Amino acid sequence: MLVYKWLQSCRYSTDVNAVRLSKLMSLKGICSRREADNYIRNGCVRVNGEIVSELGSKVLPSSKIELSRDAHTHLKSKVTVILNKPLNVVSSQPEDGHAPAIKLLTPENEFKDLSVQQPFLLNGPMKLNVARFGPLALPKMAVCGRLDVNSTGLLVFTQDGTLAKKILDPEGGVEKEYLVRVDMNLNPSERSTQTKVQKLRDGIYIDKVLFSAKSVEVINENQLRVILTEGKHRQIRRMCEQVGMKVVALKRVRIGNIKLRTLPVGKWRYLQSFDKI
Repeated sequence: MLVYKWLQSCRYSTDVNAVRLSKLMSLKGICSRREADNYIRNGCVRVNGEIVSELGSKVLPSSKIELSRDAHTHLKSKVTVILNKPLNVVSSQPEDGHAPAIKLLTPENEFKDLSVQQPFLLNGPMKLNVARFGPLALPKMAVCGRLDVNSTGLLVFTQDGTLAKKILDPEGGVEKEYLVRVDMNLNPSERSTQTKVQKLRDGIYIDKVLFSAKSVEVINENQLRVILTEGKHRQIRRMCEQVGMKVVALKRVRIGNIKLRTLPVGKWRYLQSFDKI
């Protein structure tokens, strides 16, 4: 009876600070809202020590939320991999005769030197499918942030909706670092180079939309390091065009603290404990 009354008070709380439990679990980065609703429905969530199994229940943001062992096992079974995308491969759907990058996630392409920590995989068909076909056989493997067909570098594929949301959220401020080779000599001591780079730093309006970078720096005679926290279509290429530079090569080397490191082109590895967003 006491638990029932407590649950009712959670659901119908008049406290203006109370929020839906599933929303709070998503905000805390525990899991996605859909997963939270599933865990709640199946009695896998405790709030301040009590099981909450009624959808729509509201709790205070300061509440202590715990998942059952089964829910933890389910979360740990999600797979995230990092791919070094080569040229002439598209990030998602096949187009114009170009193969999608997910087709490279085969057992033969795994770079095991950097896959020291393996994900927890449930026994049964899923584990067998991964061993035989690689992560491309897994359901709901989504790419997080695209690279165009002429760009290379870091792509993240994941089954983890919470991780995907962090990477893709335009308001999340997650850094994406790129090495950009251009078709001109970049001399930091010359006024023309200084002017072009400063315009890139200040941001550029294209069709009344502001395209901006968190930082832009010259790293050698024809290469820039550009860090973005947004991801507009062909953003770096379009910005460079506006200041008279043509991008001849573009490579993404970092998303948050997930780094390309020594991963060879066309190879993939599993997400490791040192990879943080």
